[in-house]
Amino acid sequence: MSALHDAAARALGGLEPETAHGLTIAALHSGLGPRLGAADPALAVDLTGLRLDSCIGLAAGFDKNALVPDAMLAAGFGFVECGTVTPKPQPGNPKPRLFRLREDRAIINRLGFNNEGLDAAAARLARRVRRGVVGANVGANRDSADRIADYVQGLARLWPHADYFVLNVSSPNTPGLRALQAPAALDDLLGRVAATREGLAAAHGRRPVFLKVAPDLEPGDVDPIVEAAVEHGIDGVIVGNTTLGRPPTLKSPARIEAGGLSGAPLMPLSTEQLGRFHKAARGRLILIGVGGIASGRDAYMKIRAGAHAVQLYSALVFEGPGLIGRIRTELVALLAADGFSNVAEAVGADARLS
Repeated sequence: MSALHDAAARALGGLEPETAHGLTIAALHSGLGPRLGAADPALAVDLTGLRLDSCIGLAAGFDKNALVPDAMLAAGFGFVECGTVTPKPQPGNPKPRLFRLREDRAIINRLGFNNEGLDAAAARLARRVRRGVVGANVGANRDSADRIADYVQGLARLWPHADYFVLNVSSPNTPGLRALQAPAALDDLLGRVAATREGLAAAHGRRPVFLKVAPDLEPGDVDPIVEAAVEHGIDGVIVGNTTLGRPPTLKSPARIEAGGLSGAPLMPLSTEQLGRFHKAARGRLILIGVGGIASGRDAYMKIRAGAHAVQLYSALVFEGPGLIGRIRTELVALLAADGFSNVAEAVGADARLS
């Protein structure tokens, strides 16, 4: 069946990207998605109380409106992240705003947090039977007078219905959003989140909270972010979002488009940044590696660089859903070949060798 679904994905590749994505979501919502059996136990991980059957997750951006989290869990992901969700619905940036770079196995997007808002996401998450790990990625409205309040509102509205939360301060497509990664702004954000989280945890139970950062940070930015996260009780960091950089190796004519670049060209930059966060965190934070993963070897490189789990999205556009099973199989083999019985044993292995 995975071959059939991969063929369908290739057929959708002939359509305008956003149209193809909408049809994919509609098909999944109607029950036409693939199904993959249980993952090998070697891929199971525990992320601050989140027990994942597989360390391979779906990154935010695919299911912005929480329409198909269960379909993507059934497709073989160990965890699924919905969003980014903003308090108020917003249409995002003008179209066209999503571009395939086929020659580079990459995507450029300038979507701009297009989503139906917190109420719609909350209603859908509340209706689902809670099985499998589903997280919520929250952000700020473009026209918000108090962007930090938007994050607090996102947590408060979705807390009873999601298993973990991500503070997205790193999208390049909302003007000024990345300024929240600067020390004073980040301290304010994380302080207000921590105060809100305490009350929500008392009422509804604990949920891990992660911070999603840009791969474009300077090396000197990493330590202050890590220390702020630790100080305010943030559970981990997702490294990272799309990049504004354009590697000179890009071949596609669409490379000139504005927006965030994801896919294969992001793998070296995001993995290098992940290694910096691993070194700075010194075991105090969970790290999730994102950016450029298109194989089990890519996932393994992230884990050896310091990731406790990984996420992907862009590679599905080119490879189809059969990619999930291929990554799982290859990753298990790579772990075994290096003498690791599970993912946890391999986390940060490259740093231990240096």
